[in-house]
Amino acid sequence: MLLRQIPTPTFSKLEIGPLTVHLYALCIIAGVAVAIWLGDKRFRKNGEGLEHVVADVAIIAVPAGVIGGRIYHVISSPDNYFGKNGHPIEAIKIWEGGLGIWGAIALGTLGAWLGYKNQEKKLGKKLPEFRYFLDALAPGILFAQAIGRLGNWFNGELFGRPLDTWWALEIPVDLRPLGFSEFPTFHPTFLYEGLWTSLIAVVLILLTSKLAPGASFALYVGAYSFGRFFIESIRIDSAHMLAGMRINQWLALFLLAGAGVAFRKFSKTIR
Repeated sequence: MLLRQIPTPTFSKLEIGPLTVHLYALCIIAGVAVAIWLGDKRFRKNGEGLEHVVADVAIIAVPAGVIGGRIYHVISSPDNYFGKNGHPIEAIKIWEGGLGIWGAIALGTLGAWLGYKNQEKKLGKKLPEFRYFLDALAPGILFAQAIGRLGNWFNGELFGRPLDTWWALEIPVDLRPLGFSEFPTFHPTFLYEGLWTSLIAVVLILLTSKLAPGASFALYVGAYSFGRFFIESIRIDSAHMLAGMRINQWLALFLLAGAGVAFRKFSKTIR
């Protein structure tokens, strides 16, 4: 039975001569490439002369998203870096894992808006409303999240409660949290989130022509938050709690509500 379960990779980096390639970082880069390619393809449908806009905006948005994701991760897990046994220098080692999607979306969106406004100045013309841009990027961002979650698999991190079934994730003893050393297999939450985000992406692509400007991005935030709430509930990595729930669950509920309001508002717009 154990052979049919999902194994954790025995390596998380590749040594190519003097070069070390961390697979977590490689997954993030691959996800970004997919997001830019698909976003560009979708955004061009909004008019002529929109070539390269997505790629140029990404020069600002991607680093902003990575920085935002790392800041959120460090703030939400301060003991890992600034606690009694923490190492502050570890906070900058992004390639070893640890990007909070909420921070990445927030700062990445701000970076995208700044980059978008800069493109208008550079091109000397008014571009489609920013919400068209966000709608075009939403499915690609979701696929990028799915690819990025594979990095957690290579790192053997962010899995869920113990699970004994054919799709369970086998975790080596040295990677099991304190108190769970006797359990060999766990919920593969990286897989759950990857499948969920991919499903949302496909749905958004199919619904694009039926949704008002801005509604796709709102649906992305809401649908992702809905799934993340339940996925977060089965994770066992350390996290701050509030009223019996993880902070990320409360944030997911808040964003779900906000996305619902935004979706309703945008849906009243005539496309």
